[in-house]
Amino acid sequence: MRRLAAVLTAAVALGFALTACGESDPVAGTATGETREITHAMGTSKVPAAPKRVVVLDTDKIDTALSLGVVPVGAAVAGDAKSWPSYFGADKLAGIKEVGVLTEPDLEAINALKPDLILGSKFRQEKFYDELAAIAPTVFTEKVGVTWKENLLLDGRALGKEQQARDLLATYEQRAKELGVKLGDAAARKVSIVRFMPTEIRVYGPDSFSGIVVGDTGLGRPERQLLTGKEDRRMDQVSPERISEVDGDVIFVTAYGEKAAAEQAKVTGGTLWKGLTAVRANKAHVVSDEVWMTGIGVGAANKILDDLGTYLPAA
Repeated sequence: MRRLAAVLTAAVALGFALTACGESDPVAGTATGETREITHAMGTSKVPAAPKRVVVLDTDKIDTALSLGVVPVGAAVAGDAKSWPSYFGADKLAGIKEVGVLTEPDLEAINALKPDLILGSKFRQEKFYDELAAIAPTVFTEKVGVTWKENLLLDGRALGKEQQARDLLATYEQRAKELGVKLGDAAARKVSIVRFMPTEIRVYGPDSFSGIVVGDTGLGRPERQLLTGKEDRRMDQVSPERISEVDGDVIFVTAYGEKAAAEQAKVTGGTLWKGLTAVRANKAHVVSDEVWMTGIGVGAANKILDDLGTYLPAA
C-alpha cells in the first residue's frame, strides 16, 4: 500500500505539473506533442493526436483498439473470464500486459507502462478516474453494452481513428442488413439468448450487446425476452425451475467462466431443458461468451453475425 501510495502521489504531482505547463507527457506523448480535445463521460481531456501506448480498461475497448489496428500495451481482464478476446488471435494479444480486472484496475501496473492514453468506462471505473487521469490522458465512455456503437466512435476518436471506426461500423451494419435479407422472413424467427452465470441464469433483451446485434439483422425475439415494460431491457433472470421461459425457435447459449459452465452442464442435462422446443429440434447452440457477451465491440459483433449465418439456414 505504501508503494502504491507513493506511485499515485508521484503521478498526481506529474499530472499537475503537466497541466501547469500545458504539455503532454514527454515520455508518453507523440513526437510532435500535438494534442486533441476529447469530450467524454468525465469531462474533457487533451489526448495525443496519435497515441502510441494505450491502456484499455474494458472489454469493448480492447475489441475497438484491435479492430482499429492498435495493440494496447496493457489491458484489464474480465473477472471470471480471465482472458482477452481470443477471436483476434494469440499473436495480437501476446505483448499485452495485464493491469488488473475491470472493476479494480492495477494503478501501479498502469503507471509502470507509461501510457499516453487510457480508455475506460464510467460505469465500471468512475472512482478511479482522478488517479488514472493523473497517470495519463484518460477518456471514459458512460455505459457499456447498450451504447456500444457510440462507444466505438468515441474510442475511435480518442485513438485518432474516428473515420476508420465509422467505416467499420457502417460495414458491420450493412452486413447485418444483408444477412437479414438472406435469412428470408427474419422477424418470424425467434432467437433466444441465454447466459449461465456462476449463481444465476440470464436471458438477454433488445438493449443488450448481443440483443442489439441480433436486432440489427431484423431477426425476432421471444416475447419473454423483449422485456416489455421493464426499465432495464438489457437482461433478466430466470430460475432453473422456469427454464421453459428461455425457449425460442433457436437458442444461443453461453457460460461466463468455469463455475457457470458447470451450472450450464447441470441444467442442460435435465429434463426441463431437454423438453424445450429448440432443444428437441437440435437448434440450441453453445457459442462463445467472449464473443456474445464480453466482446461488446465491432469485432465481436461481426463474429455474432458469423454464428447467425452458420446456425440459421437461409430462406
